[in-house]
Formats: sequence, C-alpha cells, structure tokens
Amino acid sequence: MQIFRRLKPIAAISFDLDDTLYDNRPVIMAAELAQLMYLARHYPVTKAWGRDEWRHHKLRVLAHHPVLAHDPTALRLLTLHSGLLYFGLSEADATTAAGAVMDEFIRARSHFRVPESSLQLLAKLGQKYPLIGLTNGNVDPERIGLGDRLVFVLAAGSGVRMKPVDDLFRMGCNRLGIASEQLLHVGDSHSADVVGALKAGCQAVLLNPAHGGVEPGPLASPLPHLQIQRLDALLALL
Repeated sequence: MQIFRRLKPIAAISFDLDDTLYDNRPVIMAAELAQLMYLARHYPVTKAWGRDEWRHHKLRVLAHHPVLAHDPTALRLLTLHSGLLYFGLSEADATTAAGAVMDEFIRARSHFRVPESSLQLLAKLGQKYPLIGLTNGNVDPERIGLGDRLVFVLAAGSGVRMKPVDDLFRMGCNRLGIASEQLLHVGDSHSADVVGALKAGCQAVLLNPAHGGVEPGPLASPLPHLQIQRLDALLALL
C-alpha cells in the first residue's frame, strides 16, 4: 500500500465493480460473442457484420447521440436498433429484435460470479463499514453474487452521468446520509474513479493493476489517497 494523502475518518466505502472486484475483460468478450451468436441465429442477414463492424457502427451512433456516452445500455440498444434497420428489418421488428438481443447481452454480461476472494473481503469490511457499488457499467449485481455484500449499487444511465462526473458519488453520499469526505471510493480507473472521487470531495483508493492485471501502470495526477496492488490490502482499514 502506498499512501499519498492522509485519510480522514471513513463512514462508508464505495467500490467500482468492473475490473475492481473481478476481471471484466473475459466477461465482456463472452457477452459480445453471445450477442453475435444470437443475432446470427435469429437474424442471419446480420452475419455480414462481426465484432469490429458493430463496434464501428456503435461509434457512428455515439457521434450522432453524444449524450448516450453516459448510458451504455441505451447506447447499445440504439446501436442494435439502427443496425437492424440497416439490414432491412421494419421499424417494429427492429425494435422488438433489439430488445431481445439486448436481453441476451445482459444475461451473458451477468453470467459469472464475483471471485470468492472479493466476496470474503467485502464480508469482512462490511462488518465495520457500509459498502456500496458505483459503476459505469450495466452488470446485474444480484446475479453475480453482490446482493448480500453491498447495501446498494448505483449505475450510470437514465440521466445519471458516468464517473468522473460526480452524479454517482453525490447520490451515494446522499443516500447514505454522509458528507462526501467521509466516503472512501475504491476503483481501478484513475480517470474515472480517482479523478471522479476527488472532484466530488471524496477520498480515493486506486487499485493498480486492475483486477486480473499483472503490472501496475504509471501514476498520474492527481494522486489518490492510497494506491494498492491487491484488494486485500484494504483489510488494513479494519
């Protein structure tokens, strides 16, 4: 553990989910593969597009609807809908199909369980602190085993902007009934988690490398309060 700023009294701890409590890279790859397989099975005309074509189309959609940068679910849904229109489906059929494909993606997106080491860590920390989740993603926390470990999880979307904007931090502190400086946020992204937490007036812990990573990345400014290479270093807070 590296200490860069003195910690103030902590009333609660928030966690980023993806790549902090688990390695999200294989999860996303599996979910995108499940989406492609579902499309190919039910809408064979879409076989002309692979992962790269859908990603490029997503970027085109985002360029026309930049507000969706803060809503990954709505962005994916519109990407699917407009892509299916391109392949000749009617408006009604594209709407129905996009919803079905999105359901398949979300199912696959949450078809795993948080590692036992993370669950045990949360159980220990939860004996002293209220624990919450603040995520830019769209995983289902109940299905991956976090339902009884986190008091609640807040996610970006539906008007709630992604970290590093302060929406999630502000909402979390308000719901907990604590001042922002009493929240310690733990995450793997300097740009989203550290910058976001500090801008919101919270305290920040950077997990570096991210969950599943090997080599830590270089430090950037502003510095977090703490940098850890393993989540179990947080047990020092007990």
